[in-house]
Amino acid sequence: MRARYGVPLTLTAVGAAGLAYAAGYEVRSFRLRRVTVPVLPRGMRPLRVLQVSDIHMVSGQRKKQRWLQSLAGLRPDFVINTGDNLSDPEGVPETLDALGPLMEFPGAYVFGSNDYYGPKLRNPARYLIERVQGRHGLNGNAPVVGAVHNPWEELRDAFDAAGWVGLSNTRGRLKLEGVEIALTGLDDPHIKRDRYAEVAGGPEAGADLSLAVVHAPYLRSLDAFAADGYPLILAGHTHGGQLCIPFYGALVTNCDIDTDRVKGLSTHTTAGRTSYLHVSAGCGTNRYTPVRFACPPEATLLTLTARD
Repeated sequence: MRARYGVPLTLTAVGAAGLAYAAGYEVRSFRLRRVTVPVLPRGMRPLRVLQVSDIHMVSGQRKKQRWLQSLAGLRPDFVINTGDNLSDPEGVPETLDALGPLMEFPGAYVFGSNDYYGPKLRNPARYLIERVQGRHGLNGNAPVVGAVHNPWEELRDAFDAAGWVGLSNTRGRLKLEGVEIALTGLDDPHIKRDRYAEVAGGPEAGADLSLAVVHAPYLRSLDAFAADGYPLILAGHTHGGQLCIPFYGALVTNCDIDTDRVKGLSTHTTAGRTSYLHVSAGCGTNRYTPVRFACPPEATLLTLTARD
């Protein structure tokens, strides 16, 4: 009996323990990533930027709300929200409650597909299949039919009322104490809402720093930003792979960026120009796949310093 069934039973027990850890502990084990990026002009004081992404708020997620509220204690110079705030049409009030203390700081935002549309139940293995076939979101897949529309306008109005700058296929500026930040953003490439031609032209003259912001780090967007000379691009969307293999890393990115750059700070080079790229692993999950493994939920405090 032991020789025949021992190994399958052991594997089943290990799998069950891993699922319990991923769904019961790690998905709520919120972390703060800290990185330093040398992109400022020489002589300029350091700037602290808090990036929050992929909150995917579902009603009742009290621990996530409290953790997001606590990030205001970092006292950042400004906040960048890289989208996918919702995973529940009823989640807007709790999202705004969680972000309320952060909305006291200057900030800017772009939206992701889950801000516009509610999630659908799907087989997680499809992400692996789509990766092999080179299909991601609406980029190669058929348009979504029968999607639930989220009340993203309520988010937009609240962010705008707080003074946050909307960057969906547009430019904006943040004025801090003695510093002016120019921002260029795109709507979500994952659902083909990006319109780079409307914001092309590169960093703005007269600003102390220009940053590029997009939800999903598709290569066409990264290429355009880097070719135009932006020193730093901020993105989210990937969830850091969400289910990773220890000592190996992510299996999928849910877009066409490589798995080596699925989260954290890296670079992107095109046309002889190189930009820093920071991809946030985000702090939430799709409501139908509420698990994380070897990829804790996170926000990032980026300290921008003078170039070498």
